[in-house]
Amino acid sequence: MTNGTTNGATNGIASSERTQTSAAASASHTTIHTAGIGSVLGRSPAMRSTFDLIQRVAGTEATVLITGESGVGKELVAELIHELSPRSSGPMVAINCGSIPATLIEAELFGYEKGSFTGATRSHAGVFERANRGTLLLDEITEMPMEMQTRLLRVLETGRFFRVGGTEEIRTDIRVVAATNRDMNAAVRDRQLREDVMYRLAVFPIHVPPLREREGDIRLLAENFLARLNTEGGSDKTFSENSLRTLSEHNWPGNVRELKNAVERAFIMADAVLELAPVLVARGYDAGEAEHSQGIHVPLGSRLDEAERSLIVATLEHFDGNKRRAAQVLGCSLKTLYNKLNAYARETAWAQHG
Repeated sequence: MTNGTTNGATNGIASSERTQTSAAASASHTTIHTAGIGSVLGRSPAMRSTFDLIQRVAGTEATVLITGESGVGKELVAELIHELSPRSSGPMVAINCGSIPATLIEAELFGYEKGSFTGATRSHAGVFERANRGTLLLDEITEMPMEMQTRLLRVLETGRFFRVGGTEEIRTDIRVVAATNRDMNAAVRDRQLREDVMYRLAVFPIHVPPLREREGDIRLLAENFLARLNTEGGSDKTFSENSLRTLSEHNWPGNVRELKNAVERAFIMADAVLELAPVLVARGYDAGEAEHSQGIHVPLGSRLDEAERSLIVATLEHFDGNKRRAAQVLGCSLKTLYNKLNAYARETAWAQHG
């Protein structure tokens, strides 16, 4: 989306012309090394393929759609694309479309003018303005209200929009990257995403593999997390042999986020040697779950919605009702999980009261 300069309404946005340079030159601070690129690590074939796609698209203006399970590092990939792009000297702005109430998301996206609604005591620039001459990440894009997707499509196609309560059209020059942990085609079928928005965003899709498919990367990442903690704490802690086995045996359903959190908790608990197994057991995992995983039985011939409901209920029971953890493992947003649980409650009430 390269639509020239902004007009006078875009307060606080740099108006100097962005210098066009090669991606490599503009992102010289982002190092390509044997363990990955910049802060994104990985030596596995799956990650090497992902790095290849990142390097191919970074120097272009193409819209990128990043997919992958919760916790795989989609936002880090978006940041890496920005760092390797000619726009790296501009801002990198991210917004989580699923964490903002429907009544506020328009103002967050497009900004608002003073007095446009109760409480608007000053004008406010939205993310489309703040990301001017840089990159905008629309995270959890499938959670954006359908009516707002219509306005989003116009901005994606024209680079023009109005602030809430504004009368002056604003132009923006941004590169859009979107991310989701959902299947985009399923979101379209479920009427949670407009089909035209999907096609507009998925110009260049990149799938970030789950940790269980990244052979050899788990130990690399764990040792990197531990090294950072040692540096910050001025310590020299190490993993026990049992912890090294746990790294390879655990399924890591929460992906890189779960691994990082587990290492940090084990680091806090350890005097000198980290033990990961007790940390995972404390969170409801069996250290040997790779070989003895729990599961559910879905009879052949069950409807898809019945199978989904069984999986959601079983996952919640496994995590003792922790909805946020269940949502992470199920690969959906917390909002989506709540919507489904509310629907199940209504169905149960109707069944009981006829």
